[in-house]
Amino acid sequence: MLEEESRGLGTLEKPDKIFLENTNLMFLLGKTETNIGNVRETFAFNQVSYNHEVLFSEQSDFFIDKKYTFEVGGKNKKRKQIKDVPDSYILADDIEFGTERRIPLWLLGFLY
Repeated sequence: MLEEESRGLGTLEKPDKIFLENTNLMFLLGKTETNIGNVRETFAFNQVSYNHEVLFSEQSDFFIDKKYTFEVGGKNKKRKQIKDVPDSYILADDIEFGTERRIPLWLLGFLY
């Protein structure tokens, strides 16, 4: 479950997003209706949340350790959504190596 940072009774509210634990379950349950964007976000959330605090962000997909902002997308994802956010990065699928503030999504597999 992905939630905003909150205190007190706010922690009892419903989460902002819910992800399955394993992306393979998405293909099993969704069959042909699986959204690739959701698969990317689920993979990123699963890998990063193992050792880091991941929070919901209004500006992007994830706010990690209350410092880093990450937007998940394909190889053509641009930074316009997070261009004014400090410590912000793109986790891009379908790229082999990173450039500037773009990190290949597959590298997150080494975090777990």
